[in-house]
Parts: sequence; structure tokens; C-alpha cells
Amino acid sequence: MTPILSSTLLLTLLLSVGLFFFIRASTKDRTQTLHLVSAQPEASLMAQLQQYLRSRSYTVSEVDAEKNSVTFEGVIRPSLFLAVFLSILATVGILCLILVWSLLFPNWTAAFSLLILLAPTAGIFYWKKAARKERVSLKLEANTGDRISPQSLLTVTAHRDELIQLQRSLNLKLAE
Repeated sequence: MTPILSSTLLLTLLLSVGLFFFIRASTKDRTQTLHLVSAQPEASLMAQLQQYLRSRSYTVSEVDAEKNSVTFEGVIRPSLFLAVFLSILATVGILCLILVWSLLFPNWTAAFSLLILLAPTAGIFYWKKAARKERVSLKLEANTGDRISPQSLLTVTAHRDELIQLQRSLNLKLAE
């Protein structure tokens, strides 16, 4: 085995490990809690939040009047683009691995070529794991620190992407 082939094999194996963890991380739970501020009064902000979440196919699953909190649930659909993209990445990664192995072991090229059949499993893995029930928890309080311009303080626990979209749609600012 030449030094060039052995170093190429090592780099290809390292890239394969990275690809494996990238595919696995595509379904990782990214739930965060943010404290947001709105200039709107509590009642109108809660009505807007409910309307926004219903438009995104969330339903009320739990209401706690004592804590002034509401929990919504909804099923998040997986992204077809991401499933196809992950399958393409897996195909390219497996093809690279087959190429290096076939240079090292020319007699086994046909057997290594069968590994290409594993490529679609990346998209299938993502599709099955990404479709899950998501929860959005809201806790609303009046911020009485500033008497000149009263604000509503909102504590939201949800998926990172949902939090970003919520902030943009309802023009909410991060609490300091």
C-alpha cells in the first residue's frame, strides 16, 4: 500500500465518520427556552400567539391558569429536501469510499459496489426520526419594571426554528 493510498483511505474514513454524525444530528432535538418582550398588553399578545400557533397546526394541549401558561402540541413534518439531500450526501460518501477501497483491493470492487444500496437509508432514517410531536410552552407575565411603557414578558420553550419564526412573525424582542 502506497503512502498516498493509505493517507487517502484515512481521510476518506474520517469523512465517512463525519458524514455519519451529520446524518444522525439531522434529527437531534433542538429545544430552547427564550425570554421575549412585547409592547402589547397580555390579552392581545396571547390572542396573537394562539392565532399564530393555530395557523402553524398546533393545538392547545394544556392550560395552567395559576401559572398563566399554555402548552401547544403539533406534529412537525420532515423536509423532503433534507431527506433527498442526505441521501445524495450518503451516495457521494459511499462512492468515495468504494473508489478508495477498489484501488486498494481491486478483486473486491464488485462486492464493495453493493454498499451503494445503503445510501437511501440516510433519507429514510431522517424521514422516520424527524416526524415527531413538538411542544411549544408559553408563559406570559406583565413586566411591571417600566411604568412609562408597560410590556409583556413571554417565556417560550420550543424548537429553535420555531422560536426564530415566532420572533419574526410577532415582532418580539429578546428580554435583557
